[in-house]
Amino acid sequence: MGTRQRHIAHLHLHDVRSEAQYGNAIELMSDITPHVQAVPPNAVQLDLTSALRYFDLSPYDVVQLAKLKLKALYGIDCSAGLAGNRMLAAMAADASAPGETTWVPTADAADWLYPRPVTALPGIGRATAETLGRYGLHTIGQVVELPAGTLQRLLGAGPARLLAERARGHDLRPVTPAEPAAHLLADLVLERDSLDPAQHHRAVLGLADRIGQRLRGESQVAGRLTLTVRYADRSSTTRTRALPEPTDHSPALTAAALGLLASLGLQRARVRAFAIRADGLRPADSAYRQLSLDPGDDRARAAEAAADRARRRFGPRAIRPVTLAD
Repeated sequence: MGTRQRHIAHLHLHDVRSEAQYGNAIELMSDITPHVQAVPPNAVQLDLTSALRYFDLSPYDVVQLAKLKLKALYGIDCSAGLAGNRMLAAMAADASAPGETTWVPTADAADWLYPRPVTALPGIGRATAETLGRYGLHTIGQVVELPAGTLQRLLGAGPARLLAERARGHDLRPVTPAEPAAHLLADLVLERDSLDPAQHHRAVLGLADRIGQRLRGESQVAGRLTLTVRYADRSSTTRTRALPEPTDHSPALTAAALGLLASLGLQRARVRAFAIRADGLRPADSAYRQLSLDPGDDRARAAEAAADRARRRFGPRAIRPVTLAD
């Protein structure tokens, strides 16, 4: 008996302005199919396979229905990808202009992948791309045609095997419905695409400070930070770092966020937006704080508490880091 063909949609939600709006979008998609997976901070994946018979529509038309609902109810525009697995659907969405849908039927997947740059595959970082480029391997088709032994000599057995699977469009991961993990999100879309490292630094500093204020305001601490950078070509890079201890202390959050930014090496990157997500949340009174022999740490926390009181009384811009001063 043959395996039923899957139909997976990946929707990039443009201009999502709040966590509540993102949650509403996910809930709305659950009216179309129960198989909905959140892909923070601004995407969602749907397994439409079981929904096609209910709606008596083609997979493409069900995606259009989902986009219409998001636009009509929440004003959210989408670019979408439709394919036989999660990886191809996400790549198709990346290749779609805002408002458009790219459908990659399973029978056409190899031909669609063949001319695309190898960097379009998920998980291909700068170092891997440079290694492949030195040997003239710039497209997915060139990787597919390369003998397995040669690819292993270039990358090592494990990475070569994984790259070969992805280059052939293989991805067996299911869409897994789950409640999004508790988290706080702060994001910033720049007024214009920026090459300025100083502006990048200021943006990330401001977002980390906002996360710290929100954590303290909600009496929570975070155990992990994730930085997402979106570029002018609509691609993005994400880095995650576990914090040494759960914290709501803005200097600790800022140090971690700026460390993530430095790890990306954005010297000549044209950046459009930044987002910082704090997760691994827990009540502040349930977390142990590492003992410090530095009296300056206690003074910094006392000053931070005073600044929070001032912001509550006079507004969020009453006290800001000097780097963010107008």
